[in-house]
Amino acid sequence: MHAEFLPLRPADAAESNLIDAILRGEYPPGSNLPAERELAKLLGVTRPTLREALQRLSRDGWVEIRQGKPTIVKDFLLEGNLLILNALARHPNEVPPDFILQLLEVRALLAPRYFRRAFEAQPKQARFALDGLQDLADKPEAYAMADQALHLRLAALSGNPVFPLILNGFKDFLARFGRPYFELAANRAHSKAFYTGLLKLAEAEDTAALEALTQKVMLESMRNWQAARPKGGGNA
Repeated sequence: MHAEFLPLRPADAAESNLIDAILRGEYPPGSNLPAERELAKLLGVTRPTLREALQRLSRDGWVEIRQGKPTIVKDFLLEGNLLILNALARHPNEVPPDFILQLLEVRALLAPRYFRRAFEAQPKQARFALDGLQDLADKPEAYAMADQALHLRLAALSGNPVFPLILNGFKDFLARFGRPYFELAANRAHSKAFYTGLLKLAEAEDTAALEALTQKVMLESMRNWQAARPKGGGNA
């Protein structure tokens, strides 16, 4: 049996249900969770199982466990860590409005730098990362996978390990929402032209122009996403 079809462990299910409830606003930031006995009953788990789930939520920045006091819900978007992003990717229907656009903004700020550093530090390996991008199958899945792989590879080649750590923090998010973005043929054409431009600049060893091109395209991608996304939300 494949792992994705295995039933959730009780602690995993309790954690997921609590995250859903927090994202839906049932337990907004600053509010207290119900008492342990009541919450365990609501979730249909034992109190030890609930404690395990709460410890995980505390670790990631969803809640604060206070000895002898109610557990309080934190402002997870301001106080959480990168694991919050992975959790949000598993709860796409509850993603805050504009969140994908905000992630793309972060990538637009970082990508020009790690693209340039990769081609300066390890030009041969960075050039290999572009192989095959001119011949991608004209399908959303192919472009979504290739685009994310390119960013992760160049971030790794940049010489700064913080870049791939940050990207890995929200790779599940961009993987989930990349396919809807590339459903539009215009967005696939936009990325293909970007890959062609990267290749030419890499061959010319013009890393300054390569950085400028990456910045331009990342900002254009944000506008493309904003124009294509469903009205009234950040979900796809």
